[in-house]
Amino acid sequence: MTFTPITPTDFPWFDYQRYSFSLGLRTGGAEGKVVLSGHSASEYSPDRGRIVVDGDMRAQANTAYDKVERILEAAGLTLEDCVKVTENITRAGIDDVAIAAEVRRERVGSAAPAVNTICVDALLRPDALIEVAITAAPGGGRAVVADSTRPGLLADAPARAAEGITYLPSVLPVDDDGKILGEDLLTQTEAVYDRAARMLEDAGLAWSNVGFVVDFTTPDTLRDYKKTGRIRRDHLAAPYPGSAGILMSRLAHPGALIQLDLMASTAPLEAINPGWERYEKLTYSPAVRAGNVLFMSGQAALDPETEQAVHAGDIAAQAEYTYGNIITVLEAAGAGPEHLVETVEFVTPAGLPRYRETAAVRSRLLAEPYPSSTGIICQGLLRPEFELEVLPLAILDDAAAAGGDPHAEGTS
Repeated sequence: MTFTPITPTDFPWFDYQRYSFSLGLRTGGAEGKVVLSGHSASEYSPDRGRIVVDGDMRAQANTAYDKVERILEAAGLTLEDCVKVTENITRAGIDDVAIAAEVRRERVGSAAPAVNTICVDALLRPDALIEVAITAAPGGGRAVVADSTRPGLLADAPARAAEGITYLPSVLPVDDDGKILGEDLLTQTEAVYDRAARMLEDAGLAWSNVGFVVDFTTPDTLRDYKKTGRIRRDHLAAPYPGSAGILMSRLAHPGALIQLDLMASTAPLEAINPGWERYEKLTYSPAVRAGNVLFMSGQAALDPETEQAVHAGDIAAQAEYTYGNIITVLEAAGAGPEHLVETVEFVTPAGLPRYRETAAVRSRLLAEPYPSSTGIICQGLLRPEFELEVLPLAILDDAAAAGGDPHAEGTS
């Protein structure tokens, strides 16, 4: 699979060519899907000699969409081609989430993308309130609803599919009127998996189609988080999907203790494991292959053999180890770093002061054109030693998708 970087001739906000990520990648030919990095309202100020972020939520959201729109135009697409929109909104901006949604609806027009709304602790630019990450495809992909006569959950938050991936909206532990279901983590986890099952059914899917699921939860729930494994085991189907667990100070709904974001596929799922025995007792896989898509679990600086965190207090060394683990999983799928289309990096407050050092690691270990990327500050990760966790997504070429070696003679 050859990715084409999207390079607008006029992008006045900053010099994007100096970073170890792409503004966006096209995953195929002229009709291919486009995956964009996260974009906030950051722009270079000549007067102040640095990149700044100005404005309230409405102004910042519009600037973010201005940037996204310019990148899409360079790919021959418009905002109405959006398949999925991820809105990373900070704690400082979450009270204005309705304004962000209003701007989104104004900007995407008649499009009805799947929407993931994530309340993050902060963004890499301290004054940023929102960062928008877009996946788009010609025509906006397709709506995925099996039975429009059934009173379901996707009317206001549709699922959409493009190039083998079905994107679902964020799932919160609420009833159809938006009321929180339960006051403790386990009750809410049961509720959120039940609600997700109904969403999947509405979309003509089942848990056996889910290739990736990320749990967002809060630090106060950490002592009970391991107990949710039983609930996941009761719902998720083997081969277990790729997964991650991220701690945020609060979630998109103020009463929520857990939120799920999911991706699925109608292609058969195959677990990919480099031989790491620890996954035999877990409810997730290092990766699952679905057609030419490789859904990968979040990776951090964890030794898969000893199950111990490594390089505590050194985010650059953790980044090196983390991306090394990612490459090991890719190689187990017959792929390499050149197949990465997207990375989402979650960094803790402890790791933030030296986070810039991880750019050199990406430049050295990843392949050009670099994957699209989004950087987010979270409250914490599931191991207190972790300062960085990376959620990767890869698109494979035909040989790797079929389980072969893409570097073997006679393949491309």
